[in-house]
Amino acid sequence: MRAIGFQSPHPIDNADALRDINLPDPVPSGRDLLVEIRAISVNPVDVKVRASAKPESGQWRVLGYDAAGVVKAIGPDVTSFAIGDEVFYAGALQRPGTNAEFHLVDERIVGHKPRTLDWAQAAALPLTALTAWEMLFDRLDIRRPVPGTQPSLLIIGGAGGVGSIAIQLARVLTDITVIATASRPETQEWVRDLGAHYVIDHRQPLAPQVAQLPTGAPGFVFSTTETTQHLSNIVELLAPQGHLGLIDDPAELNAMPLKRKSLSLHWELMFTRSMYATADMDHQGKILNKVAALIDGGRIRTTLGEHFGPINAKNLRCAHALIESGRARGKLVLEGFGSAGDVA
Repeated sequence: MRAIGFQSPHPIDNADALRDINLPDPVPSGRDLLVEIRAISVNPVDVKVRASAKPESGQWRVLGYDAAGVVKAIGPDVTSFAIGDEVFYAGALQRPGTNAEFHLVDERIVGHKPRTLDWAQAAALPLTALTAWEMLFDRLDIRRPVPGTQPSLLIIGGAGGVGSIAIQLARVLTDITVIATASRPETQEWVRDLGAHYVIDHRQPLAPQVAQLPTGAPGFVFSTTETTQHLSNIVELLAPQGHLGLIDDPAELNAMPLKRKSLSLHWELMFTRSMYATADMDHQGKILNKVAALIDGGRIRTTLGEHFGPINAKNLRCAHALIESGRARGKLVLEGFGSAGDVA
C-alpha cells in the first residue's frame, strides 16, 4: 500500500521530513477494522510527533490520526461494524497512522460517518470533536454552573480546529454564553459565524476585554493554545471556584496562582482512552455517533478550513508548514491518493 512516512526528524522544508513510501497491507485482528482511507486531516499533534519522534533504525513512522473511509475487512471480535460501512475516527498514538491507503483501528473509537458530509468534510471532525466534547462535558462539565455566575465560557484560540467545534457544541448543547478569541479579521468573522456571542483579541490582555463584557466573570476557560502566556489573565478573569481546561503543552505550568480562587485545573488528551484501553474506551465511538447525528440534523457543521488536494508527501508537507505557521483556520484536509510521485 502507498503511505507517507519518515525515518528521522527534519524541518518541514526538507524533502525527507515526509516521504512517499510503500508498505505491506495491514491485517485486522481482535476488534480491529481495516479501513480504506478516503480522506485525512492534519492536526498539531502530527507536527509535534514529526518534529521529535525517531523511529527504530531503518523503520518508517507513519503519522496521521483523523480519517474517513470504508471498512474493507474486520477482526474476529468486531461487533459494531460490517464490511462496507462508512466510518470516521481519530486513531491512536501507539499505532501506525492514517497517512496510508489502509489503516487498522479499534472499533471502539470509531463512529459511523455523517451521511450528509463528503469524505473531506467528515475527516475534518473526529480528533477535534472528541477533544472538544471531552473537555466541555467530561472534564469542565460546563452544564454544571459555577455558583454566583452567569453561565459563560471563554475559548482561547476559537478559530483553530478544536476551538471551531467547541464553539458549536457549546452553543447547540447548552445555554452557556460563548466568548471566543481571534486576532485577525478573517478569524474573528469565522468564530462569529460559528456562533460565538462575543469575540476578543488574544494578542491583547484578556482580562480587561472580558471585564468590559456584560457576562460577568466566566466560570469556565477552555485554553487551546499559549496557556502559559495567558495564565495570569485567565486567573484574573475567572470567577472564584471556576474551571480552567487546557490541551496545549506548556514547558512548565505554575498552578499555585489558582489556589486563592479555588480554581480547578483540567488537562485533556484525546488519546488517553485508547492509550490505556480504559473501561469506557467505547465512549469515543458513542461521541462520534452523537456528533454525526448533530451534523446530519443540521445543528453543527464541518470545520474544514482548507483542502490540500491528494494524500501525498508534498501536500502533507505544505499542510504541516501551515500548522507550524500558526495561521491555520479550521481543519486542513487531504483527500484520495493521486500520483504517488517518487516512492522510497
